[in-house]
Amino acid sequence: MSEQRPTLAVIAAEAGVSQATVSKVLNGRTDVAASTRERIESLLRSHRYLHPGRPGRARRSGLVDLIIGGLDSAWAVEILRGVEAECARRGVGTVVSLVPPGEATPSSWAALPVLHHSDGVILVTASVTRAQRAQIEQAGVALVVIDPIDLPDNGVPSIGATNWAGGLAATEHLLGLGHRRIAAIGGRKEMLCSQARIDGYRAALERAGIEVDRELIRFGDFQHEGGFRHARELLALPEPPTAVFAGSDQQAMGVYEAARQSGLSVPGDLSVVGFDDLPMCEWLSPPLTTVRQPLEEMGRLAARALFQLLDGQPLVSPRMELSTELKLRLSTAPPRL
Repeated sequence: MSEQRPTLAVIAAEAGVSQATVSKVLNGRTDVAASTRERIESLLRSHRYLHPGRPGRARRSGLVDLIIGGLDSAWAVEILRGVEAECARRGVGTVVSLVPPGEATPSSWAALPVLHHSDGVILVTASVTRAQRAQIEQAGVALVVIDPIDLPDNGVPSIGATNWAGGLAATEHLLGLGHRRIAAIGGRKEMLCSQARIDGYRAALERAGIEVDRELIRFGDFQHEGGFRHARELLALPEPPTAVFAGSDQQAMGVYEAARQSGLSVPGDLSVVGFDDLPMCEWLSPPLTTVRQPLEEMGRLAARALFQLLDGQPLVSPRMELSTELKLRLSTAPPRL
């Protein structure tokens, strides 16, 4: 059995510095005094954290942790596809760990890369607390977040899409067709991307001089069930909407089923716009008009950003957003007179 390496806390105490300083040296950061760096590198090298004779370069495990809430949706699969493609290009393996929503605590996901001896972590749709950030930094592990629940205030790099612009484009399309009573079903209310899409929806209505009706705004969970449940409620209103902007394609599919069970046709009686542009959108009946966010490219970009951090290269910005695009298909039409 190989001898277990001491923790970075032990090395920091031996060097007479903080764990954060050890982490900086381990990750090739240059903002450490030369004499201090030499002392820390000597200790790291003796404990097999650094390659002998190659100062400032951490011993790489060749693994990246992708931590995600689940792989039961095409959305998650597209993200995974992008991460794995970029990792494969770099000759790096991917360890996929499933952490259900609500369990992202320091004792759960933040411990996984240490257990796996991973070089870095790509965290999907989660928030990062100061305690989690500290735990990751102490382990000398790089971190990037895709679609964070909220914008990290501690400098954690994050990847997203232009969600506000997407919500605006979807709603302006429906307004252009003549719809005036337009409902919106977002994802989880606390999520940054969900709020941004709903804010874009509100902005489009306000620009058109239409008062925002709070009764027409619902928050689901980005899943089929949420879209179905909220659409059923909306269609049962005394004055139901003539169009629905769903905050995800999966919710849009739920809206389709709610319309079917209510005896309504899409788009004859109800126009529907989704968000994501998942591969199956073209195969729905009718094919779904949706806002495309480049999910696979978001995964690739997250992996590239992670490798930049591991190589000691600065990122252009801690927050990167990829453009969204409205994809017109057959699920929208002018409202019936």
